Amino acid sequence: MYKQIFGKYTPKKENLIYILHEIQDQHPEHYISAEAIKIVAEYLSISESHIQGVLTFYTMFSTKPRGRNIIRLCESPPCFLKGSEDILRQLRQLLEVKIGETTADGIFTLELCACLGVCGNAPVMMINEDVYGDLTEAKVESIIASYRGGK
Repeated sequence: MYKQIFGKYTPKKENLIYILHEIQDQHPEHYISAEAIKIVAEYLSISESHIQGVLTFYTMFSTKPRGRNIIRLCESPPCFLKGSEDILRQLRQLLEVKIGETTADGIFTLELCACLGVCGNAPVMMINEDVYGDLTEAKVESIIASYRGGK
């Protein structure tokens, strides 16, 4: 995997974020492992601590395994005012997890994010690359059921 990714990018520090995104996207558990940090540090000739700093600064990166489907619920003021707190409660109940946890079956990881940029459709969540807006508890239940059904 690393050889294929590195083939797309010259070994320059400014390619770090692109490389990390690709590694995380290609890993079956959607995270950056300690092994990956070491290999990337060697390729880019930068310190592992620099990479750790980047990973902990940007919330889109994870250093622990996650589920096949990453649910990101927007917690911006527009989403909060339109009921994201109720949606979060519904997600926690349906998935039986807390924020940042992965379901026992490994299908979902629940995360919060600052803004998804579609405030006109608040409350909003994103599952992987798909955005779902104008959420209600019933709509969330249907969406989760569709992913559990094999999507």
